[in-house]
Amino acid sequence: MKTCLIVDDSKVIRMVARRILEGLSFATREAADGQEAVDRCREAMPDAVLLDWNMPVMNGLEFLKALRQMPGGDAPIVVFCTTENDLSHIQEAIMAGANEYIMKPFDSEIIETKFTQVGLI
Repeated sequence: MKTCLIVDDSKVIRMVARRILEGLSFATREAADGQEAVDRCREAMPDAVLLDWNMPVMNGLEFLKALRQMPGGDAPIVVFCTTENDLSHIQEAIMAGANEYIMKPFDSEIIETKFTQVGLI
């Protein structure tokens, strides 16, 4: 079973994403900010990360850069899931190592489509 780390400061967003991903046969773990996500990745590197941009402590972009520097951190497929929809944010995320980008709000069809496009499903 593939694993996905859901990183978002909103408990509701994490809950919705967890239900969708578990319905797609992913084992899920959660983190409320980028630093917590770094800690989760040190414990066990996930196959995928669903990542919010705007979070306290460490934002999504800072986490992504830290992840890509970790041993094995080049392996997870990272899908940003955020309200930041301007081209500069998307380009910055891709340049930092994101694999795909989803706009909030999202639904199961959007996540399934994006995860299929990046080869997770």
